[in-house]
Amino acid sequence: MELKTILNKRRSTRRFLPKAVEREKLLDIVNQALTAPSSRNMHTTRFIIVDDKPTIERLAKLRDYGSEFMKDVPAAIIIAADTTKTDLWRENCAISATILQLAVVDAGLASCWVHVDGRPRLKDAPEGEQAIDYLRTFIDLPADWAVECVIALGYSDYEPKPLPEYDYAKDVIWHK
Repeated sequence: MELKTILNKRRSTRRFLPKAVEREKLLDIVNQALTAPSSRNMHTTRFIIVDDKPTIERLAKLRDYGSEFMKDVPAAIIIAADTTKTDLWRENCAISATILQLAVVDAGLASCWVHVDGRPRLKDAPEGEQAIDYLRTFIDLPADWAVECVIALGYSDYEPKPLPEYDYAKDVIWHK
């Protein structure tokens, strides 16, 4: 698929068909994300592929807002990082997650980013339990790993509308 087509097709999708994503396809998507650039070429990003229903149902409870749709996804990829290698692990994860989401579109699938880093489980209790703390109760993460996000993915159950027209020129400034 041409890059422009992939960019125009990528949407945050929260409704999926109850169809399993082939493990070979999941591995191919992650392998493409592994090519993402990283600070000083340190490759600190780690990918945890989840395709079992009980764990996905627990992922859906990461937060009381923005993650509940995951209960119906066939797969999710946790984007984590070894924080001992660089202080730019968040940026490395974000780049990797973006490349991963583009690879998802190229594979004929859809996805949605669910943020974890710095997010509370309960919107009305921002100082309470954090999403990462809950995640650690059922995903075995080394103590020096952090999690940026979870990418929920699968076969979309609808065709999103084309992007609305937008005047991108107002967001571009030419330096003179």
